[in-house]
Amino acid sequence: MKCCLGLFLLLCCGVLHLGSGLSCYKCSDYTGRCSNVQDCTYEDSCISLSERDGKTIRQCIRYTDCDNSRLSQMFPSISSFNYRCCSSNLCNSGSTVTTATSVLALAGSLLGVWWCWV
Repeated sequence: MKCCLGLFLLLCCGVLHLGSGLSCYKCSDYTGRCSNVQDCTYEDSCISLSERDGKTIRQCIRYTDCDNSRLSQMFPSISSFNYRCCSSNLCNSGSTVTTATSVLALAGSLLGVWWCWV
């Protein structure tokens, strides 16, 4: 029973990210590779903003600023861009590795809890 309680608490902490704020990649480059990590506030989300010429900006941004008109005001020198805002740790990497890792961790935790109850 203690095993089940421990796994349940681990699962809750992993899903809810208790005790920590959001972390996002922070860089501005043409390569798509980024290793700098920035700690954000609870009001922030991560953004990955891609310019037409191939440059990508990754950073923390207020969740309320994640709309086309607000971003146009914040980045006036960029005439054409695509963007994606997200709210999980390091989700602005540009790859699906972070998402896949999170899904696998969640599935493993659920399997562990189910295994204890069987």
